Amino acid sequence: MLRLALRLAALAVLLAAATFRPAWASEGETDITLQGQYWIDESARMSVQEVAGGAAKLQPMDRYRNFQLGNSVLWMRFDLPALPPSQRWYLLLTGAAFIDRASLYARGPDGAWQEQRAGDHVPVAQWSQPNHSPLFEVQGNSASPVWLRLENRPAPTSPYVQLLTDERLQSKRQWTYLMLGGYLGFGLLVFIVGLIHARLYGDPVFRAYCMYVACMLAFQLSFTGMGGLFLWPQWAWFNNAAPAMFMLLMIGSGIWFIRQATALPRHGRRLDRAAVGFSLFGPAFAVVYVLSSGPLTYTILNIYGLLSVVLSIYLCAWTWYKGERYSGWLILGFLPVHLGYPFPALRAAGVLPDSWATQYAVLIGSAIEIPLLLYILHWRAKDFSENRARLRALDSTDPLTGLTVTPVLRLRLRDALRRARRSGHRCTVLLVDLSNHADIVARAGREAGDRALVVAASRLSQVVREVDTVCRVADTRFAILIEGPQANDARRLLAQHIVARGLETVSGLPPDLTLRLRLVSAWVPNGAPELTPEGGIDEQRLLQRMTRALERLLEDPKRVVHHLEPRATDAGQSAPAPI
Repeated sequence: MLRLALRLAALAVLLAAATFRPAWASEGETDITLQGQYWIDESARMSVQEVAGGAAKLQPMDRYRNFQLGNSVLWMRFDLPALPPSQRWYLLLTGAAFIDRASLYARGPDGAWQEQRAGDHVPVAQWSQPNHSPLFEVQGNSASPVWLRLENRPAPTSPYVQLLTDERLQSKRQWTYLMLGGYLGFGLLVFIVGLIHARLYGDPVFRAYCMYVACMLAFQLSFTGMGGLFLWPQWAWFNNAAPAMFMLLMIGSGIWFIRQATALPRHGRRLDRAAVGFSLFGPAFAVVYVLSSGPLTYTILNIYGLLSVVLSIYLCAWTWYKGERYSGWLILGFLPVHLGYPFPALRAAGVLPDSWATQYAVLIGSAIEIPLLLYILHWRAKDFSENRARLRALDSTDPLTGLTVTPVLRLRLRDALRRARRSGHRCTVLLVDLSNHADIVARAGREAGDRALVVAASRLSQVVREVDTVCRVADTRFAILIEGPQANDARRLLAQHIVARGLETVSGLPPDLTLRLRLVSAWVPNGAPELTPEGGIDEQRLLQRMTRALERLLEDPKRVVHHLEPRATDAGQSAPAPI
């Protein structure tokens, strides 16, 4: 846990460093944001001819900043140097989820202004350069100014402009597609594994987890612009609404998942109702936001996201305090996303400018969070399933010795007799009694008597194979079923071995107190005693017959073992004398 916490802390430091340095320098890539000049057109009606003709009162971009435009328009001028014509050059604008319209104006060969368009309000398929974020081509023949026109509402606009060569652009695209493709592929794999776990364990928590993972993947697709590029390139309205819509669905499903995983309903009814209401608010408000997005709805969206972080931590911590041990682990599972969430949240609030951290912090956090949560849920479900298996085993297991109970023995004995009669071979059944149990209890107490029974059950289980059945049929009586073909001499040797094992010293008992085991064995099927009037095999008659023989044996203090011999007519030979 400490190692993981240190790694997550290191990740947070790297993301913070990326915020203060929005672009890492590389060959063929230049950040020109601070080389530009800007002006805000409050009327939003100025044409490029008017702006370039002197209407714009330009100011230098002395720092990375956010612009709360509202119904205004941001104009930026860049005086590009003469670029080598041997390469193609592009302007890349990051923050696709925060740009409604982006237009780049540059003079063509005839001197007229030529426009290239991009942004959420324009279908990606109709962009001048279809890309996951706005991209424009610039001519490298001679030095000339270009004008960038930006619109966005209600979120603030934070321009971050890069000048790229075609080679650097392709390299950047390939790495972006590789990382996002790997993330989405890994997320889909975890989603499928979660569905398998839901089917395997029958736990509704896994279904809630899969819903949360699906919403997280959809949010990352829309927020990074990959959805608009590959999945809905013709739907501008959906591309514009998708980040906020999927964010609301992700938050709602996340709180619902926490409610299920922490077993909140059994700890606090009012708090559970509040969590349900908070969770359902997300999908409901998503409809409202799509139909009417504005400053008010945008503020509510940001507040809802911030409250979800606080609420998720509180629910996990509170239920952990109430005794839900896995709630504490859920806090650790959500920690990567909680560490990454402040970067896009502060960007959306206009505090931080666009950067690598604001774009990918939540994505990196979710890449750590999603498998970590799955492991915690698997651990939780495994423990719960083992507990349920133990409870189910109580119906077929003796609580003291751990052996099977009489109904299970009868079922197995019936099947063994049927198979033995059909194949023409015999199997062995033994009935064993701990004859000195009363003496052990009288001398050493009830606890010692229970210990003697447990030791007897253990030793009987050790002298047979794993496929054989050892059952406790009464307080001090055990039955053993040895399946498969058995020789008559083998059961006699087994009986002697059982009696000898009982005479070994038992730890916790006085040295002179050993287990005196007395038994009756049968080599079955044994003719008429096991046959029903219809010609079938009756295991109950066999057990009753062996019980009567054992009772007679216990009345004779000199005898320890009695073998019920096959009938001469059934065995094909004369029956030997009883031992």
